[in-house]
Amino acid sequence: MVMKMTARLDGLWRNPDFMKLWAGETISVFGSLITRTALPFTAILYLDATAFQVAALAASDVVAGILVGLVAGVWVDRLHRRPIMIAADLGRALLIGSIPLAAVLGVLRMEQLYVVAFSAGVLTMFFDVAYQSYLPSIVESEQLIDGNSKLTASASVAEFGAFSLSGWLVQLITGPGAVLIDAISFLFSALFVRAIRAPEPPPPPRAERQSVRVEIREGLQTIAADPVLRVVAASQISLSLADGLFGAVFLLFTTRELGFSPGVLGVIFGVGGLTSLVGAVAAGATARRFGVGGAMIVGMLLGGAGVLVAAGAPDASIFAAMLLVAQQLISDPGWTIYGIHQMSVRQAIVPARLLGRVNSAIRFAGLIAMLGGTMIAGVVATLVDARAVLVIGAAVTLAGALLLMASPVRRLRTVVPATVDDAGPVPAGAP
Repeated sequence: MVMKMTARLDGLWRNPDFMKLWAGETISVFGSLITRTALPFTAILYLDATAFQVAALAASDVVAGILVGLVAGVWVDRLHRRPIMIAADLGRALLIGSIPLAAVLGVLRMEQLYVVAFSAGVLTMFFDVAYQSYLPSIVESEQLIDGNSKLTASASVAEFGAFSLSGWLVQLITGPGAVLIDAISFLFSALFVRAIRAPEPPPPPRAERQSVRVEIREGLQTIAADPVLRVVAASQISLSLADGLFGAVFLLFTTRELGFSPGVLGVIFGVGGLTSLVGAVAAGATARRFGVGGAMIVGMLLGGAGVLVAAGAPDASIFAAMLLVAQQLISDPGWTIYGIHQMSVRQAIVPARLLGRVNSAIRFAGLIAMLGGTMIAGVVATLVDARAVLVIGAAVTLAGALLLMASPVRRLRTVVPATVDDAGPVPAGAP
């Protein structure tokens, strides 16, 4: 409590545990974003992957998250969250590090990329659910938007650096060499998270545990019973569907259909890091101007509009590059503003003992939507082209914004702590 009082008086930058979480997450994000570009480039340029193989690679970690998603939420609520994050970081370091090792030995194959992406996806699910549920243990509820904004702002700076470097790193040291940076970043993340000393709320005693099925159902019922959580979940699902559509084909669209080189694309993608930083810095002001709900709506509208702009790029020309940069200027701050506020709403209104299951249920549903979007993207890109996929993704995002407009979220001005009813554990055998 003394630590939290100091944080409230002096700000989050003087909260040592928040700073450790911030440092570890920033370093990890930097490495992960390099891999986000380097891994598909490894498949496309190093292993000459087909469009279907690239889509399957993108789907591998999504499938992993779906398989363990709901169970991850149960265990995050049953155990201390910091050790889960450390174990996930170390495991991902080993998995990602196997890719450059296999490349050096001359045995790297697409099958290994699938296995690594799948296994790392399992660990990422546990890490993300634990991380999203851990922040309220470090900061006060009224600091959640500020905390999420600062974490997102540093991630945006990392995005600018990572995407600016990743394309050139792929050209200079190949995709597997660039991936090695991600493996090292997870080790640093684990060290910083391990140094955090803030006490967590104690997990429930073993005697109070219900079956995994009952505890999963309790998380789902929590979302279904609250009108704000229902719509927040639905909007996140629509954005995940759009992300699956957009993410599966964007590199193919820009490299094969437009003809841009990896280095040029790395610089263009890096612009998104700077504009995401602008969105993170402006998140608090956006909420004060439009309210938390209005900020979420503005964010989704900007996200969808930017993708439509990118879909209009004709070829590898200066004009097309300007349109791709415009997409980064419009979409990235929009997605950032939306993400900060919807996460802060969840963290504020859901009791700590349920937060892992609520976060995992929303992420689980989002991953199913993302997988569906990825598969749809592969089919549409094969039958039509990648440009059509981008248009569909933009339409789905704009539909999510309309859903928020027609819901109680539109009238949400601030994040209100613990508004979700916490009736305690579901009795064993309850319907």
